Amino acid sequence: MKVYTEVLGNINRDQQWKEKLKNMETDYIFLDQWTAQKSRFLGKGTSGEEYPIALKRHTQVADGDVIDFNPDTKKAVVLKIELSPVLVIDLGALADKDHETIIRRSVELGHAIGNQHWPAVVKGTKVYVPLTVDKKVMLSVMETHNLEGISYDFQKGVEIIPYLAPHEIRRLFGGAGHDSHGLGEHHHHATTHIHFDENGIAHEHSH
Repeated sequence: MKVYTEVLGNINRDQQWKEKLKNMETDYIFLDQWTAQKSRFLGKGTSGEEYPIALKRHTQVADGDVIDFNPDTKKAVVLKIELSPVLVIDLGALADKDHETIIRRSVELGHAIGNQHWPAVVKGTKVYVPLTVDKKVMLSVMETHNLEGISYDFQKGVEIIPYLAPHEIRRLFGGAGHDSHGLGEHHHHATTHIHFDENGIAHEHSH
């Protein structure tokens, strides 16, 4: 069985790859956000075919990655990642306020998030909070605290990825996708993980 060890391109970031796949028969491997953190796993395409994937360690796969392209058979294999939405809280409007207001609002926001035990990642003037409960519940919490000068909204997980470091991605998506099946817009696709022994032989185990 062929083992796929590299990402050839990405149909979302590279228009050339998008054009290349126009007349190709494309098999899509849907990954949940837990599996998307792995560099080695056995993906199952929509065709039912299985693909042992063993990328370089710490490789972060992205939605639209092409792992196989065969112009002779006119077939390609593309990864599709299903990430839960992320609550993005923007404190940018506070930038021109006095220090006292900035500190007060920041503490109030920290208190609101902390009370809910929500994990969070802070980047610049934005705070990213993973979907841990129903969207309506999270929005209700934010509305209840009514923090002036702070805006918030949900964004697609795949749109957030480019702005985050690997450890931040794991914090937002690593645990939630594994433990919170059925929350929000998450859909489950069975995936088997594989490891390779010293002889390069793949061994499967379900996760």
